[in-house]
Amino acid sequence: MRSSLVLLTALVALAAYYIYIPLPSSMSDPWKLMLLDATFRGAQQLSNLIHYLGLSHHLIALNFIIISFGKKSAVSSAQVKVTDTAFDGVEVRVFEGLPKPEEPLRRSVIYIHGGGWALASAKIKYYDELCMTMAEDLNAVIVSIEYRLVPQVYFPEQIHDVVRATKYFLQPEVLKQYSVDPGRIGISGDSAGGNLAAVLVQQFSQDANLRNKLKLQALIYPVLQALDFNTPSYQQNVNTPILPRYVMAKYWVDYFKGDYDFVQAMVVNNHTALDVYEAAAFRAHLNWTSLLPSSITKNYKPVVQTTGNARIIKELPQLLDARSSPLIADQEVLQNLPKTYILTCEHDVLRDDGIMYTKRLVNAGVDVTLDHFEDGFHGCMIFTSWPTNFSVGIRTRYSYIKWLDQNL
Repeated sequence: MRSSLVLLTALVALAAYYIYIPLPSSMSDPWKLMLLDATFRGAQQLSNLIHYLGLSHHLIALNFIIISFGKKSAVSSAQVKVTDTAFDGVEVRVFEGLPKPEEPLRRSVIYIHGGGWALASAKIKYYDELCMTMAEDLNAVIVSIEYRLVPQVYFPEQIHDVVRATKYFLQPEVLKQYSVDPGRIGISGDSAGGNLAAVLVQQFSQDANLRNKLKLQALIYPVLQALDFNTPSYQQNVNTPILPRYVMAKYWVDYFKGDYDFVQAMVVNNHTALDVYEAAAFRAHLNWTSLLPSSITKNYKPVVQTTGNARIIKELPQLLDARSSPLIADQEVLQNLPKTYILTCEHDVLRDDGIMYTKRLVNAGVDVTLDHFEDGFHGCMIFTSWPTNFSVGIRTRYSYIKWLDQNL
């Protein structure tokens, strides 16, 4: 009996040690976040073991775990019709809300899910529930794109998928089929999905035939650049769940099918050191000392290496491509963008990406709403139902849908 009690005590202590991480008191539901983070870390470590044993790629294994616990079939409700189909060969899940009696044509949002270009799905419950809610609350048609993921494909194939699906949907005959008002269509996405949405809008803005097809863009804690992993938010949230800095840098390397040996050099900005001449032209677009307010910069200092690793940019020139890092796009591109909503969270390495993009868009004359949540963390908006229901998740979702309702 005594030995069993000792063993139980030891197991509880080990579990507590694994789960507990110090979190700011201002963060929403910190103990619940610790449990969520521990679960995700456990899944990551299991997938890494599977990769090490040669059984599967670690991202395929991790996504299998994620989808196994959350895949949801296309089930309609009384208010929303849900169907799985394909637009120009790209899988999509379409959510059709009921039209308003006085508006026979409905609004529409094209939604792109997050997951580091490698994880999640339009068909897991988190995104299914989000899009169901959007369709019902907005009386809208929501098109959730099931783009291909790393390691099945790499940059820029994810972009090609969302562009193909969006162009197909924007055809007059398709909009007529879904009873969508062609003047009231927006695009949105979270995290890596926000990156893909921002890239698509920039591409459309440079095409005279597509420039005015999208009324707005709504970007939820988007990832927008890979040149500086030492912005104040990266420094402040270096180990903050559920997206530590090192993990974000690995997602970038995976997206480009790069060498993991580059990750450690990238997190200290060796890939954009002063002697890496290819990066010099983009530094002005990422000068956070001028793009961020003093309330954000505080006492943080820029990390600029004198000598770096030029091999990284030579092997991964995609790092300097605006199709991967829309924050570095030229001003001439930004000035043609539609009305924009950007949601940022204080406890998120990507916070400053969104705030800097807001500043650059404002400087370009774009109408922008920055919606910042002091107790928010990366990914929080999809966590609104038990057991992963967070107060800030509910509030961010409400604020996001309210803005769409008022502006679309």
